Amino acid sequence: MQQLSVRHLLGIKDLTPADIQLIFETADNFKEVLSRTIKKVPSLRDITIANVFFENSTRTRLSFELAEKRLSADIINFSASGSSVKKGETLLDTVNNILAMKVDMIVMRHASAGAPHFLSRHIKANIVNAGDGTHEHPTQALLDSFSIREKYGEVGGKKIAIIGDILHSRVALSNIFALKKLGAEVMVCGPATLLPRYISELGVKVELDVKKALAWCDVANVLRIQLERQQMKYFPSLREYTLYYGIDKKLLDTLDKEITIMHPGPINRGVELSSDAADSHHSIILNQVENGVAIRMAVLYLLASKTS
Repeated sequence: MQQLSVRHLLGIKDLTPADIQLIFETADNFKEVLSRTIKKVPSLRDITIANVFFENSTRTRLSFELAEKRLSADIINFSASGSSVKKGETLLDTVNNILAMKVDMIVMRHASAGAPHFLSRHIKANIVNAGDGTHEHPTQALLDSFSIREKYGEVGGKKIAIIGDILHSRVALSNIFALKKLGAEVMVCGPATLLPRYISELGVKVELDVKKALAWCDVANVLRIQLERQQMKYFPSLREYTLYYGIDKKLLDTLDKEITIMHPGPINRGVELSSDAADSHHSIILNQVENGVAIRMAVLYLLASKTS
């Protein structure tokens, strides 16, 4: 059987294009499983997975948990809010205590960029990064690219615009890495204050006008304004942001072609996307949610074959 070139999924940056294609082909098989009456396979029956979340999460955590249950893994759920972390326990001590319970894999979300990379150098269990600070969110990028592939047949040659708060988004960075590795053209669009200074060095186009970005792209991946990560005001008000960067059905109808709308969630309806755009025929947002389970099943299954 083909194997991934990595022991952990810490970021898209570490994956080869062949790794991504292997994850997609495995996810294709699991998507077929998920359409059956009995949606469970015994693939990870002897594997114990700990979901270790130091940051709030709904969609990602539920998606991973469902993926693990569909694969018949044993699951431990850990939330920092009700743990000894609040008493001053270190990250390494917390994880080592979990590993002492004979855990094989750890799915971790952490507010600090690089936290899963740090752990990977100190523990033997496989680690899946479920989001680290404003750094990476690899499974979200994989499910986004998988959804584009499902819609168009391939990702290569497609024009993808990532629109919104690029500066504070781990989804944006992982998406740029994944899309570039798969041969897509990528543009980022948003207010200048929400675009990182180095962004053009990643080989992406930069556009400040959302109408021009939409006219250029085949797919618009719209990101929310991450107010919880902003230490200062980057634009006058949400109302003004919506006025210049909000996407609604009326704006989409002015385009001379059909484009696809994506969003990693949660949507701030009426800010970056109106309800009539989010719920329109342009949108594949619910497909992304469905594909997230299949992609995470594929990642867990492939990494489990590399457990030490």
